[in-house]
Amino acid sequence: MKAAKRLSRIVSKQVLALALLGMACLSQAAPAQIQDTAQLRQIALDFLTLQASGLSSEIQVTVGEVDKRLNLQACDNPNPYLLPGSKPWGKVTLAIRCTAPAPWLVYLQANVQVTADYYVAANALTHGQVIALSDLSKQRGDISKLPAGVITTPEQAIGKSMQVSLTSGSVMRMDALKSPAVVQQGQSVRVVSNGPGFQVATDAIALNNAADGQIAKAKTSSGQTISGVAKNGGIIEIVY
Repeated sequence: MKAAKRLSRIVSKQVLALALLGMACLSQAAPAQIQDTAQLRQIALDFLTLQASGLSSEIQVTVGEVDKRLNLQACDNPNPYLLPGSKPWGKVTLAIRCTAPAPWLVYLQANVQVTADYYVAANALTHGQVIALSDLSKQRGDISKLPAGVITTPEQAIGKSMQVSLTSGSVMRMDALKSPAVVQQGQSVRVVSNGPGFQVATDAIALNNAADGQIAKAKTSSGQTISGVAKNGGIIEIVY
């Protein structure tokens, strides 16, 4: 009887040892998968192409190599994004973040060449001049080499006035233009207050010039000074 119990204990220990050995072998046979760096470059390429696709169909993206010293665990859902303040063309730095199964963050350098239409001054333009279609000349080229804010459609410029003077052939930029005032200082305006279930309107006198969407101030007949968003038609809108 004692011999049988001793034999049973020996067998149990052997079974446990074999089980532990099997788990160790499985652990060694299935290490954590390493992230494919070629996949990361493809993710970056697809993302940057999509970001620039609204500007032109002629896009050429070159993505730099991933640092070979990195040993990243394979990611379930890599998330690419541009750094704050970055434009989606020219020389850019792209980040790719992973949250699961292991968190990591890598940066890739890329160059995005976008061939698209842009506009230059068709003739000399003076400060304060209101832009018409005849003042614009369409060009085509790599806008990634041009200054930020380049005009790519006539609608971005027509009806706006020049804040600076430009010579003929100069690249038209958004920061050189000023939207026309829809509310002018001293003008009689309509102040419209909107809120849940109500709308109140009153007359007032504008205290400053403001383009559509800018903040305008006005004084009511009671002497109260209010602020709201300037709208076309001499309207100042206040939303509660």
